[in-house]
Amino acid sequence: MEDIYILGIESSCDETSCSIVKNGCEEIATVISSQIAIHSSFGGVVPEIASREHVKNITFVIEECLTKANMTMQNITAIAVTYGPGLIGSLLVGLEAAKTLSFIYNKPLVPVHHHAGHIYANSLVKKMSFPLIALVVSGGHTELIYMKEDYSFEKLGGTLDDAVGECYDKVARVIGIKYPGGPVIDKLAITGKPTYHLPTPLNDDSYNFSFSGLKSAVINLAHKEKQKGVELNKEDLAASFQSVVVEAITKKTLKALKDYKVNNFIIAGGVAANKVLRNRLKELCIENDIDFTFPEMKYCTDNGAMIAAAGYFAYKKGRIATLDLNSKSNDKLN
Repeated sequence: MEDIYILGIESSCDETSCSIVKNGCEEIATVISSQIAIHSSFGGVVPEIASREHVKNITFVIEECLTKANMTMQNITAIAVTYGPGLIGSLLVGLEAAKTLSFIYNKPLVPVHHHAGHIYANSLVKKMSFPLIALVVSGGHTELIYMKEDYSFEKLGGTLDDAVGECYDKVARVIGIKYPGGPVIDKLAITGKPTYHLPTPLNDDSYNFSFSGLKSAVINLAHKEKQKGVELNKEDLAASFQSVVVEAITKKTLKALKDYKVNNFIIAGGVAANKVLRNRLKELCIENDIDFTFPEMKYCTDNGAMIAAAGYFAYKKGRIATLDLNSKSNDKLN
């Protein structure tokens, strides 16, 4: 059987990345140009600046990836690209680069949904077994997805307002931590104690999540403590906040696994790097005899390898786009 090499391009937010993946599971080369240092002074990603940086970096990133892999475009089977969801200006840069390569080198163009990319980052760790439940947790999304087979996605539930990663960053800002605040909150929480009382969000039997109320509770708490002249204990507040988040996520995830009688579980997205969340999910899976897979840290944040991996399975399913493919800032995973 002839090997399939997918070149994947990711530019949905503030990372410009290109990867080459063999047969959907073996990373050959990856290059990432990050913009975190640029956006940190603004407290978050500025879309206009992000798209300009992608324009500056995209050609160099693709060329460097090919050089790193010691390959040429003639060795590439197909080109996979994130078409959405994400920042529309950022998406367009990666998509136009992919369409240009597809046209010039006569290579199939494979459209990849950003969430599918995060999910298939797990295929770079080990072969995915079906049926499975996938928990996608990131700065823009919090969703539970049921997959009966490869490239079959059924959304069970998702966030009704703020995504969990977005909530982490906003809470970090309240207690004086610069963007991106999520990883810092995670570190602080490990050394703190959950001494502050915070409400459990959307504590019901659905598969949906809600974090806006929790975010507001932290803001109100910080305001009241400031009025009283009391200094917040950052470590304890981080631990209190994170314990509520982890409890809300794990409770609904376990419910989905039991309701659907699924013994395979994967986590995906930037917040999948959260150590406390990973460990709690791992404990629950061990207790309930569920196989738990999570991506390496380097595959949790946005990267071209996850797009190339997902692109392989999309390509095998015959999901080929024409050159009129357009970017979508919001799109259903299907």
